[in-house]
Amino acid sequence: MYKVNMNKSGIRLTVALLLLSIYAKAQSPVSVPGNVKQVTVSGQQVKISTDNAFAEITVYSPDVVRVRLDKKPLKADFSYAVIAKPASSKINITQNAQEIHITTDSLQVSIGKTPFAITFLTPDGKVINEDEKGLTTSWVSDQVTTYKKLQEGERFVGLGEKTGNLDRKGEAYTNWNSDVFGYAVNKDPLYTTIPFYMGIHHQLNYGIFFDNSFQSDFNFGASNNRFSSFGARGGEMNYYFIYHQHLNDIIKSYADLTGYMPLPPLWSLGYQQNRYSYYPETEVMRIAQTLREKKVPADGITLDIHYMDAYKLFTWNKDRFPDPATMTAKLKAMGLHTTVIVDPGIKVENGYHAYESGKAADIFIKYPDGQYYTGQVWPGWCHFPDFTSQKGRTWWQNELKTYMRQGVSGIWNDMNEIATWGQKMPDNVLFSFEGHPVSHMEAHNVYGLTMARASYEGARAEMKERPFVLTRAAYAGSQRYAALWTGDNRAEEDHMLLGVRLLSSLGLSGYAFTGMDAGGFTGNATVGLYTRWMQIAAFIPYFRNHTQVNTKSAEPWAFGEESLEITRNYINLRYHLLPYLYSKMYEASKTAMPVVRSLAIDNTYDPLVYDQQYQNQYLFGDAFLIAPFESTASFGKIYFPEGKWYNMYTDAVTAGKKEDITAINIKTLPVYIKGGSIVPMQSLVQHTGEMPSDTLQLHVYQGDQAHVFTYYEDDGSGYDYEKGGYYSREISYTGSGRKLTLAKASGNYNTKFHYIRFILHGFEDKQQLTVDGKTIGVTATSYSFLSPISRFDPQGTFVPADSCKVQQFTIANSNQLINVDL
Repeated sequence: MYKVNMNKSGIRLTVALLLLSIYAKAQSPVSVPGNVKQVTVSGQQVKISTDNAFAEITVYSPDVVRVRLDKKPLKADFSYAVIAKPASSKINITQNAQEIHITTDSLQVSIGKTPFAITFLTPDGKVINEDEKGLTTSWVSDQVTTYKKLQEGERFVGLGEKTGNLDRKGEAYTNWNSDVFGYAVNKDPLYTTIPFYMGIHHQLNYGIFFDNSFQSDFNFGASNNRFSSFGARGGEMNYYFIYHQHLNDIIKSYADLTGYMPLPPLWSLGYQQNRYSYYPETEVMRIAQTLREKKVPADGITLDIHYMDAYKLFTWNKDRFPDPATMTAKLKAMGLHTTVIVDPGIKVENGYHAYESGKAADIFIKYPDGQYYTGQVWPGWCHFPDFTSQKGRTWWQNELKTYMRQGVSGIWNDMNEIATWGQKMPDNVLFSFEGHPVSHMEAHNVYGLTMARASYEGARAEMKERPFVLTRAAYAGSQRYAALWTGDNRAEEDHMLLGVRLLSSLGLSGYAFTGMDAGGFTGNATVGLYTRWMQIAAFIPYFRNHTQVNTKSAEPWAFGEESLEITRNYINLRYHLLPYLYSKMYEASKTAMPVVRSLAIDNTYDPLVYDQQYQNQYLFGDAFLIAPFESTASFGKIYFPEGKWYNMYTDAVTAGKKEDITAINIKTLPVYIKGGSIVPMQSLVQHTGEMPSDTLQLHVYQGDQAHVFTYYEDDGSGYDYEKGGYYSREISYTGSGRKLTLAKASGNYNTKFHYIRFILHGFEDKQQLTVDGKTIGVTATSYSFLSPISRFDPQGTFVPADSCKVQQFTIANSNQLINVDL
């Protein structure tokens, strides 16, 4: 025992300082984890107790590490987004007095003990991402935030449906799914919450997925030069750190966590004619007949809320639509599928079937005192199904069957943020959350996901064919159930370009099946704007033309003959390209690689792809470079990233790593094709149910880089592909080796193409070449991607379509290995 001598004043001073320290700690508005007190290692997980918090660090794979942190002991694990479980990985966990060290094959994790802080490093010790010293993770009341050191030159991309620039540096965003009719081009938040982004610095890339459904906030150096941060208004700090050398691998690892999109029906990739609203039935049939008469290929017509009886869900207005089943059958006979809108609000009305059955099943969300929440939307005062309960989803699916049995092919989920007049649902409304009740504050951002899930599972269970499900509101993981469109945009030039960036950002965030209202939803597009927007929309996955009530008509023929010809040209091109697009959608269902592909994915360290002059450019798949411009532009500046680029219309070649100024006209959208690309095409059809000719066109572009394209085909509608009913083959081009190889086909589906016509772009003139050792004759000819524009320009000169000189030859389509020496 040690004896301490201290006079009374010394004792009083010590006590005062101790009390002051305790008081200051108790009164601090900010709480931090403090120092590590206890560490427990179990398999691939480290559990940590600190002065003020509890943490779990779990290795999900060699490239993915999960971090959980809370002031209270961590609850049982649950997520609507994450469907993956930790995979067995080779790891090593050690510790000393200063740190805990986790090593995988792909990265290192260093967890400081005094205080608790996390650093992620490459295997050779480079810092990928680290907590900002002195801030790390903290709580202000129930709000939790993690602060990361802002690295020199760091860029940020992703975060889903967010306005602003491709590079998020210097910006801040909030996630709270919102009904934002006619939103401004800088509006935040919008309709969806995808709290996943990627950081880029010093030739290093990482991803962070913050899985917390409370209102969340992200700061990428806005109003500070010290940190980036992410946090939420409640719940725990729960994020997944992903490290790969390439962005596409980070996106795939994110999809491994949250799921991949299902392969959509082929018809949903065709042109969709929408309006708010087409009614009565005679008007719907008039639109359908005009599409066919004017030879505008199309696969769908969508019915907005006016098909219902007084906007009541699961009803039809019998005066406007006396026999829905007969109407949908007539449309289907014309090759047109019917999609109907569904909103979650169920009108409070005695005798109304959905209201009575919903009450009987007790599936509506409630206040804490047990009364159903009532909010006002289109039908009037409504109750809302609780899609966070299996009981609620089952009820919805039973009601939804009515549509399927009436021949409806698509379900459009709208107003599912939840939207109500006033936009202020009370925080104290309760949701089941799969039997673990939570408030509206935690359930709000996942409501759209759970509604889309109920719609998809219900439609799939009832239909023999693949359903099409569309959603406006979403959370991470919604890609497993529904396509997504960007909501109520405006018929304005900057909205058209914003839409492209929104789709690129969604693609960077694991959402591949996306679209926007081409032509703009609110307001009236000019002829030029409409025409340009329809050209761009031909190169996005969900091709939808839509405009609101009390605007002028926006069908392709509504803007004059010249606009119709130009628009029809690009819709035709879309249908020619369906073999390419369907193959790319199949790729997305397996790898999460988006079809609207930001240039940042393949050119991550090229600063010019982030330049605001070029950030609207994107790849359609991996072959087509799309350069959108305002319809009023006469000249445009285009950046060509690394590679060799062919003008799609003329085959003129531009070298990569180059900026170029080009003349622009409304007749053609600037489109380029990368050297080495392989583009399969078919003959023109008026809808996907129509059989193309038996010859597949295979466009091959000379380039120095090797390339592999996976061609994919199935029946386009059913589920036989899940049991081997598909046709797939790899087509590889060796680049400088000048060799093209079609691998042996896999799957047991018989391709509809009996012949392959090879169309060679950029190769020197040859009269013959070798296929599987045999000499084949080659024909020189011209090829045009667009039909001639038959109208005369203002000077009275006939305007022909641009064409390119190509060489072509045709062979029988053997399913065996085919080698072509070019």
